[in-house]
Amino acid sequence: MVIRVLVADDQAVVRTGFVGLLDTQPDIEVVAEAEDGAEAIRKAAELTPDLVLLDIRMPGVNGIEAAREIVAASGGTTRALMLTTFGLDEYVYDALAAGAGGFLLKDATFPELLHAVRVVADGRALLAPEITQRLIAEFVRQRPGTGPHPGVEGLTAREAEVLVLIARGLSNADIAGRLAITDHTVKTHINRLFAKMGLRDRAQAVILAYELGLVVAGRENHRG
Repeated sequence: MVIRVLVADDQAVVRTGFVGLLDTQPDIEVVAEAEDGAEAIRKAAELTPDLVLLDIRMPGVNGIEAAREIVAASGGTTRALMLTTFGLDEYVYDALAAGAGGFLLKDATFPELLHAVRVVADGRALLAPEITQRLIAEFVRQRPGTGPHPGVEGLTAREAEVLVLIARGLSNADIAGRLAITDHTVKTHINRLFAKMGLRDRAQAVILAYELGLVVAGRENHRG
Protein backbone atom coordinates (compact mmCIF):
# COMPACT_ATOMS: atom_id res chain seq x y z
CA MET A 1 0.00 0.00 0.00
CA VAL A 2 1.32 3.42 -0.95
CA ILE A 3 1.41 6.06 1.79
CA ARG A 4 0.07 9.37 0.44
CA VAL A 5 1.84 12.30 2.11
CA LEU A 6 1.34 16.06 2.25
CA VAL A 7 4.44 18.06 3.26
CA ALA A 8 3.99 21.48 4.88
CA ASP A 9 6.90 23.77 5.76
CA ASP A 10 7.31 27.51 5.21
CA GLN A 11 10.99 27.04 4.30
CA ALA A 12 11.07 26.07 0.63
CA VAL A 13 14.50 24.45 0.84
CA VAL A 14 13.50 22.23 3.74
CA ARG A 15 10.18 21.34 2.13
CA THR A 16 11.79 20.47 -1.19
CA GLY A 17 14.41 18.37 0.57
CA PHE A 18 11.82 16.27 2.40
CA VAL A 19 9.74 15.86 -0.75
CA GLY A 20 12.77 14.74 -2.73
CA LEU A 21 13.72 12.15 -0.13
CA LEU A 22 10.22 10.76 0.28
CA ASP A 23 9.69 10.51 -3.46
CA THR A 24 12.58 8.04 -3.74
CA GLN A 25 10.51 5.39 -1.95
CA PRO A 26 8.15 3.09 -3.88
CA ASP A 27 5.71 2.90 -0.96
CA ILE A 28 5.49 6.68 -0.39
CA GLU A 29 3.90 9.28 -2.68
CA VAL A 30 3.97 13.01 -1.98
CA VAL A 31 0.58 14.23 -3.19
CA ALA A 32 0.97 17.91 -2.29
CA GLU A 33 3.11 20.59 -0.67
CA ALA A 34 2.04 23.54 1.48
CA GLU A 35 3.92 26.58 2.73
CA ASP A 36 1.75 27.23 5.78
CA GLY A 37 -0.88 25.65 7.98
CA ALA A 38 -3.87 27.21 6.23
CA GLU A 39 -2.77 25.81 2.86
CA ALA A 40 -2.11 22.42 4.48
CA ILE A 41 -5.66 22.34 5.88
CA ARG A 42 -7.17 23.19 2.49
CA LYS A 43 -5.14 20.63 0.59
CA ALA A 44 -5.66 17.92 3.22
CA ALA A 45 -9.43 18.42 2.96
CA GLU A 46 -9.21 18.17 -0.82
CA LEU A 47 -6.79 15.24 -1.13
CA THR A 48 -7.31 13.29 2.15
CA PRO A 49 -3.67 12.12 2.41
CA ASP A 50 -2.71 9.29 4.73
CA LEU A 51 -0.21 11.52 6.52
CA VAL A 52 0.66 15.19 6.80
CA LEU A 53 4.23 16.15 7.63
CA LEU A 54 3.88 19.53 9.37
CA ASP A 55 6.45 22.02 10.57
CA ILE A 56 5.36 23.11 14.06
CA ARG A 57 6.41 26.72 13.57
CA MET A 58 4.80 28.30 10.51
CA PRO A 59 3.41 31.82 10.03
CA GLY A 60 -0.33 32.33 10.33
CA VAL A 61 -1.86 28.95 11.10
CA ASN A 62 0.91 26.99 12.77
CA GLY A 63 1.50 23.27 12.52
CA ILE A 64 -0.27 22.44 15.78
CA GLU A 65 -3.47 24.24 14.79
CA ALA A 66 -3.30 22.63 11.36
CA ALA A 67 -2.76 19.16 12.85
CA ARG A 68 -5.71 19.57 15.20
CA GLU A 69 -8.06 20.60 12.37
CA ILE A 70 -6.79 18.05 9.84
CA VAL A 71 -6.94 15.10 12.23
CA ALA A 72 -10.39 16.09 13.49
CA ALA A 73 -11.83 16.77 10.03
CA SER A 74 -10.61 13.41 8.73
CA GLY A 75 -11.90 11.51 11.73
CA GLY A 76 -8.36 10.39 12.41
CA THR A 77 -7.82 8.77 9.01
CA THR A 78 -5.19 11.39 8.15
CA ARG A 79 -2.26 11.12 10.56
CA ALA A 80 0.00 14.00 11.54
CA LEU A 81 3.77 13.90 12.01
CA MET A 82 5.31 17.11 13.32
CA LEU A 83 8.65 18.61 12.34
CA THR A 84 10.61 20.68 14.84
CA THR A 85 14.04 22.30 14.89
CA PHE A 86 14.69 21.99 18.59
CA GLY A 87 14.74 18.86 20.71
CA LEU A 88 13.07 20.70 23.59
CA ASP A 89 10.47 22.57 21.58
CA GLU A 90 7.85 23.93 23.96
CA TYR A 91 5.13 22.97 21.52
CA VAL A 92 5.79 19.24 21.29
CA TYR A 93 3.39 18.40 24.11
CA ASP A 94 0.69 20.54 22.48
CA ALA A 95 1.29 18.80 19.17
CA LEU A 96 0.75 15.35 20.68
CA ALA A 97 -2.33 16.57 22.54
CA ALA A 98 -3.69 17.98 19.26
CA GLY A 99 -3.65 14.52 17.73
CA ALA A 100 -0.21 14.26 16.18
CA GLY A 101 1.22 10.77 16.12
CA GLY A 102 4.72 11.93 16.94
CA PHE A 103 7.45 14.36 16.01
CA LEU A 104 10.70 14.40 14.10
CA LEU A 105 13.68 16.71 14.33
CA LYS A 106 14.50 18.48 11.09
CA ASP A 107 18.05 17.17 11.23
CA ALA A 108 16.83 13.56 11.37
CA THR A 109 18.62 11.08 9.16
CA PHE A 110 16.99 9.69 6.02
CA PRO A 111 16.27 6.30 7.66
CA GLU A 112 14.74 8.09 10.68
CA LEU A 113 12.48 10.12 8.40
CA LEU A 114 11.26 7.06 6.52
CA HIS A 115 10.75 5.11 9.73
CA ALA A 116 8.73 7.97 11.25
CA VAL A 117 6.50 8.34 8.20
CA ARG A 118 5.76 4.62 8.04
CA VAL A 119 5.16 4.24 11.78
CA VAL A 120 2.78 7.21 12.09
CA ALA A 121 0.97 6.42 8.83
CA ASP A 122 0.34 2.94 10.20
CA GLY A 123 -1.50 4.48 13.13
CA ARG A 124 1.22 3.95 15.70
CA ALA A 125 2.70 6.73 17.79
CA LEU A 126 6.38 7.52 17.28
CA LEU A 127 7.29 7.19 20.94
CA ALA A 128 10.34 4.98 21.00
CA PRO A 129 13.03 7.71 21.02
CA GLU A 130 13.93 8.51 24.60
CA ILE A 131 13.80 12.22 23.84
CA THR A 132 10.06 11.95 23.19
CA GLN A 133 9.52 10.37 26.59
CA ARG A 134 11.52 13.11 28.29
CA LEU A 135 9.60 15.84 26.47
CA ILE A 136 6.22 14.46 27.47
CA ALA A 137 7.32 14.03 31.08
CA GLU A 138 8.74 17.55 31.23
CA PHE A 139 5.73 19.34 29.84
CA VAL A 140 3.18 17.32 31.76
CA ARG A 141 5.10 18.33 34.88
CA GLN A 142 4.99 22.01 33.93
CA ARG A 143 1.37 22.21 32.87
CA PRO A 144 -1.94 21.79 34.67
CA GLY A 145 -4.06 18.81 33.66
CA THR A 146 -5.87 19.13 30.34
CA GLY A 147 -9.20 18.16 31.90
CA PRO A 148 -10.87 15.64 34.17
CA HIS A 149 -10.10 11.97 33.61
CA PRO A 150 -12.08 8.96 34.80
CA GLY A 151 -9.14 8.13 37.07
CA VAL A 152 -7.04 5.03 37.39
CA GLU A 153 -9.67 3.45 39.66
CA GLY A 154 -11.74 2.91 36.52
CA LEU A 155 -9.12 0.51 35.19
CA THR A 156 -8.39 -3.07 36.11
CA ALA A 157 -4.96 -3.76 37.58
CA ARG A 158 -3.83 -5.31 34.30
CA GLU A 159 -5.10 -2.38 32.23
CA ALA A 160 -3.22 0.05 34.47
CA GLU A 161 -0.11 -2.10 34.08
CA VAL A 162 -0.47 -2.04 30.29
CA LEU A 163 -0.88 1.76 30.38
CA VAL A 164 2.40 2.08 32.30
CA LEU A 165 4.22 -0.14 29.82
CA ILE A 166 2.86 1.86 26.88
CA ALA A 167 4.14 5.03 28.57
CA ARG A 168 7.58 3.45 28.88
CA GLY A 169 7.69 2.95 25.13
CA LEU A 170 7.05 -0.79 24.88
CA SER A 171 5.42 -2.20 21.76
CA ASN A 172 2.54 -4.68 21.89
CA ALA A 173 5.01 -7.52 21.42
CA ASP A 174 7.22 -6.18 24.22
CA ILE A 175 4.21 -5.90 26.54
CA ALA A 176 3.11 -9.44 25.72
CA GLY A 177 6.58 -10.74 26.54
CA ARG A 178 6.84 -8.73 29.76
CA LEU A 179 3.43 -9.89 31.03
CA ALA A 180 3.63 -13.42 29.58
CA ILE A 181 0.38 -13.02 27.65
CA THR A 182 -0.52 -13.20 23.95
CA ASP A 183 -0.47 -10.28 21.51
CA HIS A 184 -4.22 -10.69 21.13
CA THR A 185 -4.73 -10.31 24.88
CA VAL A 186 -2.57 -7.18 24.87
CA LYS A 187 -4.71 -5.68 22.10
CA THR A 188 -7.86 -6.51 24.07
CA HIS A 189 -6.50 -4.74 27.16
CA ILE A 190 -5.46 -1.73 25.09
CA ASN A 191 -8.84 -1.47 23.37
CA ARG A 192 -10.65 -1.56 26.72
CA LEU A 193 -8.19 0.91 28.23
CA PHE A 194 -8.63 3.36 25.35
CA ALA A 195 -12.42 3.07 25.49
CA LYS A 196 -12.59 3.65 29.26
CA MET A 197 -10.23 6.63 29.24
CA GLY A 198 -11.40 8.20 25.99
CA LEU A 199 -8.00 7.82 24.33
CA ARG A 200 -7.43 8.12 20.60
CA ASP A 201 -3.92 6.73 20.32
CA ARG A 202 -0.75 5.72 22.15
CA ALA A 203 0.52 9.30 22.30
CA GLN A 204 -2.49 10.29 24.38
CA ALA A 205 -1.99 7.17 26.51
CA VAL A 206 1.55 8.27 27.35
CA ILE A 207 0.39 11.77 28.27
CA LEU A 208 -2.37 10.34 30.47
CA ALA A 209 0.01 7.99 32.29
CA TYR A 210 2.17 10.97 33.29
CA GLU A 211 -0.82 13.13 34.22
CA LEU A 212 -2.19 10.38 36.47
CA GLY A 213 1.19 9.94 38.11
CA LEU A 214 1.52 6.32 36.99
CA VAL A 215 4.86 7.15 35.40
CA VAL A 216 7.26 9.70 36.87
CA ALA A 217 10.12 11.27 34.96
CA GLY A 218 13.45 9.66 35.74
CA ARG A 219 12.02 6.46 37.18
CA GLU A 220 12.42 3.51 34.86
CA ASN A 221 11.13 5.53 31.92
CA HIS A 222 12.99 3.46 29.41
CA ARG A 223 12.35 0.68 27.00
CA GLY A 224 13.01 -2.88 27.95
